[in-house]
Amino acid sequence: MSPPTAPPPLPGLRRLLGQPDLGLRLLTPEAGLPPYALDQPVEWVHSSDLADPTPFLSAHQMLLTTGRQFAEVLTDAFYVDYVTRLRDRGIVCLGFGTEVLRSGTPDALVAACQSRGLPLVEVPYETPFIAVARAAGDLVAELRYARNTWALGAQRAIALAALRPDGLSATLSELSRQLGHWVALFDMSGALDRVFPRDTFAGASASRGALDRVQREAAQLIRRGQRASTSVSTGGETLSLQTLGRRDQLRGVLAHGGPGELDQASQEVVTSVIALAGLALEQNSALDRARGLLRSGLLHALLGGDIDLVQATSGEMWGPLPFEPVRVAVTDPAPERLDALTEFLELRVEESPGHLFFARQGGLVVLCLDAGAGPLLDELVGFGLHLGLSDRARYRELPHALAQARQALERSHEGAPGIVEFDVISRQGVLAFLARTDASEVGRATLEPLAAHDAVHATDLIHTLRVWLEHNGKFGPAATELGVHRHTVRARVSQAEALLGRDFGTFHARADIWAALLASGDDAG
Repeated sequence: MSPPTAPPPLPGLRRLLGQPDLGLRLLTPEAGLPPYALDQPVEWVHSSDLADPTPFLSAHQMLLTTGRQFAEVLTDAFYVDYVTRLRDRGIVCLGFGTEVLRSGTPDALVAACQSRGLPLVEVPYETPFIAVARAAGDLVAELRYARNTWALGAQRAIALAALRPDGLSATLSELSRQLGHWVALFDMSGALDRVFPRDTFAGASASRGALDRVQREAAQLIRRGQRASTSVSTGGETLSLQTLGRRDQLRGVLAHGGPGELDQASQEVVTSVIALAGLALEQNSALDRARGLLRSGLLHALLGGDIDLVQATSGEMWGPLPFEPVRVAVTDPAPERLDALTEFLELRVEESPGHLFFARQGGLVVLCLDAGAGPLLDELVGFGLHLGLSDRARYRELPHALAQARQALERSHEGAPGIVEFDVISRQGVLAFLARTDASEVGRATLEPLAAHDAVHATDLIHTLRVWLEHNGKFGPAATELGVHRHTVRARVSQAEALLGRDFGTFHARADIWAALLASGDDAG
């Protein structure tokens, strides 16, 4: 393999100063200038004698002047302000043409440029400004040709790499070699999938810090669920990230980093790789969809009790089924996130075979999990999902466990995204579900006579009845909690019996009123 290549260097100010026929002389010693000040690109040369030419200038330009604006006797502050405006505008160099209006360059201008870190060159009388502009233009044209030549060669090398057996890895490796940058691919969970050079994030704490930063950025892009790109600077590097895949069906994130920002030619090379990588991941996704159909069929067989068939097929494809007893988790992601979720789960199966089996069932995703599934469930909650989780069960009990998980999922949707375990809601009892069904209106209707009486006579029959039933129909403990005499409680309960036409001495009547209280969910009716 040929040695690593990198884009041709930009034609900096140093190359322009090195043109012998121009005779340019640097007046600000390089040692007193910021690092790389003479290596900045010169995209154009402009001339002006205005006191403030910045409205007509752009960054990366060189300004030439004959000093007409300095004809009057000026203070040092004027020179400093003039130079500061040029530097803030992004001007890379100031050229002073001597012997046109005055002999030599003003000392105050030299001092101002030195203090503000702006290179200052003296342009001799024999060198017309147009010659400096032409020389800079020739350098830009030379660069453009070199960049185009490099970009064509880089894209050709990348296209050949894509034809190798592991086309995606070979493509990313070639992109890294061509740019002289590291290149990384992050999967749907935001985890690092592969990086080139392979030891990029190994060892040095600075490298690990860059990895942590780019992982956070990749995870944020993925959570948005839309095509996006971003650039951040950290540790002297510029990190660029771009999502891969279609809108709402993202496949991952491509990231690269190195010193400085990429120019247009380099960006075009990166764009071609993004297209190739996206195509490769889409092809992988088509294969994943075929696997998904197989998974759904295996889940159907598993629910039907054909455990041996599923165990054998799963063992050949992904690894053994999770050890019994398992817990069933169910979630119902938005349709546009369903593909992304299954791709994420496929990655987790590849990382830890034998700990997870999952499949789609209509719009649901059903997971069979072993005892160590806590971290995976936390990751799923991080995707903003509602999940229902069953009790532990053996595979022959899977239909029952699936019903539990679906019931827990329904309860989960009553609150924020998160996990609801069936064990939690089962401990609340059967009657606790009445408040979550249409029985609430029936309960309110049952208690209406008591609610009307309380409203008209300012009594407290409903609340008294609830407290009395909570104390198993005992008047003394109920009176203590209510802060009244037990005979008062007895009188209120008797009045409630009369209004409802029920005998609370029977278990059936007590159970029916207790259910009405739970279903109505309101002591006041």
